[in-house]
Amino acid sequence: MSSSQKSNHSPSAGSANSGSSPQKTKAWSGVFTEGTDRRVELFTESISIDRRLYAVDIRGSIAHAQMLWDVGVLSENEFHQIKEGLLEIRRQIEENRFSFNIEFEDIHMHIEHALIEMIGDVGRKLHTARSRNDQVVTDLRLWIREAIDRIDRRLVDLQAAFIGRCDDDFDVILPGYTHMQRAQPVIAPHIWLAYCEKFDRDRQRLANCRSRVNVLGLGAAALAGTSIPIDRTKTAEYLGFEQIAANSLDVSSDRDFVLETAFCLTEIAIHLSTLAEEWILWSTSEFNFIRLPQAFCTGSSIMPQKMNPDVLELIRGKTARIVGNLQTLLVLTKSLPLAYNRDLQEDKPPIFDSFDTIETVLMLAAPLVEGTALNRESIADKLDRGYLDATILMESLIMKGIPQRTAHEIVGRLVRLAMEREIPLVKLPLKEFHEIYEGFDYNVFSILGAANAVAAMKSYGSTAPNQVRTQINNWKKKLDQVYRELR
Repeated sequence: MSSSQKSNHSPSAGSANSGSSPQKTKAWSGVFTEGTDRRVELFTESISIDRRLYAVDIRGSIAHAQMLWDVGVLSENEFHQIKEGLLEIRRQIEENRFSFNIEFEDIHMHIEHALIEMIGDVGRKLHTARSRNDQVVTDLRLWIREAIDRIDRRLVDLQAAFIGRCDDDFDVILPGYTHMQRAQPVIAPHIWLAYCEKFDRDRQRLANCRSRVNVLGLGAAALAGTSIPIDRTKTAEYLGFEQIAANSLDVSSDRDFVLETAFCLTEIAIHLSTLAEEWILWSTSEFNFIRLPQAFCTGSSIMPQKMNPDVLELIRGKTARIVGNLQTLLVLTKSLPLAYNRDLQEDKPPIFDSFDTIETVLMLAAPLVEGTALNRESIADKLDRGYLDATILMESLIMKGIPQRTAHEIVGRLVRLAMEREIPLVKLPLKEFHEIYEGFDYNVFSILGAANAVAAMKSYGSTAPNQVRTQINNWKKKLDQVYRELR
């Protein structure tokens, strides 16, 4: 949150007074004969969290007021008074001239109270045909919709960072791993494209989720709707909602869109954590595959030689928070009855935190990807370790008509022999190949080696250079189109 959005009067537990004392009149206080205990106000306030909704709350209120004018509940003059008052309140908040006070509980009551103070009784008409129940849902949907769009753009930038290094890294062959054991060779861009695919699925999930976020709840009022002849279609049009919630009872209890969004953010975090884990390993002396940019590393207070991958470690660590936020939301909503319950006030801290964390991580991820260098000599020096060409050798036997299981056993015996001698397969004499299978000839040596294994690939989506080149070109065209649409 920017400094301009900070409260002039931040709630503090230390300011609590014991006992009960009448407070300023609440919007709901007509039926009450006693004031709210100060300790209860401190316990129930949400302004310290939901003040960041101020812009969408004002936007929603202006749209609601315009609809009330459309249907004749407000006069044109009343609408303009309300609109100008709300815009002035927004300016005050953005210029840090607005006072926040826990007595007004949340951002909705702060804005309404300020509006009434500014324009008098006309301001009291704004809350006609709505409740804070449908108001908060609408605010949260508007805020999440905008936040999803920001995250989506960050994901595109991260994909572009990977694609941007594919041409320069095209000639680098790396070992691919399963079970963290060397398995088969792949060219570096094949790895970069794997992450592009993961983040593309994340974008698809966000887009799909956004369609369910983009549903108008305003007009459901507390839970049963309203007898006032409102026009929810107009409100949806003014706020850019694609759909209108069809059941007023469902509106105020529905937090499916929050849970789904939290899951989408969790998937993004897990993919980022996978990248972080892999690159942390690759940056070690044992692997020595990459050099991280020093600007993204930190040192040790006691060991002068250390350059620690702290940014990557924190990306991995912050994933735990995002997973925890999803768990919090699931438990929060697991046994709530229909309509609004005050428990739902607790939905905002975890979803806000997940968005803040993911956005911060993505701001760092793209430049980190762009600034990391492959240690080509170190990779090449170690490439032939681990018998990465064994599978291709087996498949060459299969192409000669040998059953897969038989071919697997033949190559396994050859690998065992090479392991005993601590040499790669290509260093075995031809006679050793003949002793295990007579059908081998000198052509076997044109198959062996990481580069030959990569070149032998043929299947769609494989690490075959021509396949990878096609995919790179496809991604370049796709990202060009995405950036044009985002402008």
